[in-house]
Amino acid sequence: MRKEYDLSGGRRAKDVPHLAKLQQQATAGKVRITTYLDRDLVDWLKAKGEAEHKGYQTVLNEMLRKQLAPEPSLADVVRQVIREELKQAA
Repeated sequence: MRKEYDLSGGRRAKDVPHLAKLQQQATAGKVRITTYLDRDLVDWLKAKGEAEHKGYQTVLNEMLRKQLAPEPSLADVVRQVIREELKQAA
């Protein structure tokens, strides 16, 4: 390897048509944000991501998405089961 490389003639991926297209496809529907999180939270996300063979940002995205449609509470589930049982008994 060289000690120093000349990258003065290099171009950004967005300036190379086929790379720009690939980059756009890979990030379709996604938005880049910058945020600050506590170190212990990021460490936990990374550990969970490694265990699930995912990136920590993917884990965070999945967790946030679950909060958009939270699971029904235990009380709601019990009510639904009772309704179904009463309906079958009638």
